[in-house]
Amino acid sequence: MQLTYHTDYALRLLMYLALAGNRRATVEDVATSFGISRNHMMKVAHRLGRAGYVETIRGRSGGLRLKRDAGNIRVGAVVRDMEEGWQIVECFDSARNTCVIAGPCRLKGVFKEALAAYLAVLDRYTLADLMANTGQLGRRLGLGSAPVPKAAAPAF
Repeated sequence: MQLTYHTDYALRLLMYLALAGNRRATVEDVATSFGISRNHMMKVAHRLGRAGYVETIRGRSGGLRLKRDAGNIRVGAVVRDMEEGWQIVECFDSARNTCVIAGPCRLKGVFKEALAAYLAVLDRYTLADLMANTGQLGRRLGLGSAPVPKAAAPAF
């Protein structure tokens, strides 16, 4: 299974904001830290804002910050919200399916089960769980000593 860059960048943006704590970050800050296009990161931030993960503050002293506690943001939920569709194989899309064996074929069921298992694993983790190495992550992203987010013990 492969996620889109949009989802990958959304998870990175959320991690950055979790590291930043109460400090506001700009799209430019995040894009520069990850070496990602500012325009692309702007679209990601906008979508995360619409989905309720990120608070976007306009103006000269504006920026981005998490709208919810990192411990309340499930990785699986973010992935579901950012991905456009889950048509792993042609027969998942009934409007475009032309596969001649779609009726008796069991492959669709196998892929549905695999997708459910994949998302179930992602649902076990929160954004806070991803932040176990805050010092190292903060240094790599130029945030210095990043605050440690509140989290329960990781569910590894």
